[in-house]
Amino acid sequence: MSNSKKYLQFWKKYGPYALVAGGSNGLGAAFAESLARRGLNLILIAREKERLEATADRLRKAYSVDILSFAVDLADYDKVKNIITDINVSIGLLVYNAAYAPIGLFENTNEEQLSLAANVNVKTPLLLTKNLCAQMIKKQRGGIVLMSSLTAGQGSPKLAAYAATKSFNAILAEGLWNELRPHGVDVIGCCAGAVLTPGYQQAEKTKQAPGTLTANKVAEQTLKALGKGPIVIPGTVNKLARFVLTRIMSRKTAIDIMSKNTEGLS
Repeated sequence: MSNSKKYLQFWKKYGPYALVAGGSNGLGAAFAESLARRGLNLILIAREKERLEATADRLRKAYSVDILSFAVDLADYDKVKNIITDINVSIGLLVYNAAYAPIGLFENTNEEQLSLAANVNVKTPLLLTKNLCAQMIKKQRGGIVLMSSLTAGQGSPKLAAYAATKSFNAILAEGLWNELRPHGVDVIGCCAGAVLTPGYQQAEKTKQAPGTLTANKVAEQTLKALGKGPIVIPGTVNKLARFVLTRIMSRKTAIDIMSKNTEGLS
């Protein structure tokens, strides 16, 4: 089947608008571009106004799709909800990519950082999914993409709180995949490994982790897997790592290995 036919089917299933939370740069911008290439109009929400508007302008010019952009902190669900309520468009796809990752030892992480991680990584995707899936169920079509992480498969030292919140998203995606499938709504959790984004390159002071992928590859592999199962792990190396860490090794050994992989984070 040609790409044009595949993209048309994708649009009919998940259009006319997709909401990308955290769509200003990095992986969120890559998701936005992959969706615009498929002809979907976009609603982009992120905190940094300049980057958000730059991404929106670039994609409008490249793909001639309608793009609504809102500079809002995704830690504030009430503001996000007000935006969704006020705009009069049909949202057929949610991609929740936004995340906050307190990096470093838990003992040095303050309450404000932990609260922010809980709000951005757990509260807002949970309630936003609840908000949007109602219309999807009514229309008997739609899709939800929740970003998790390979760190969510086991405890991850120096990323303990982040890994725990991302585990929440993976388990949520698995449960909703089963619940919403009879209503024609596809749900998938993406357990990505290291992704070449500005945030990752800034945090990782040593060499790149094995299996590191570009943001574009992660976005494309995730969207192509939508509707095919509850979890996708982009990249062959990452699939193998997930299998070994969660199926073969003991939890203790897996955590020790993650500790070695995250020791360069600061």
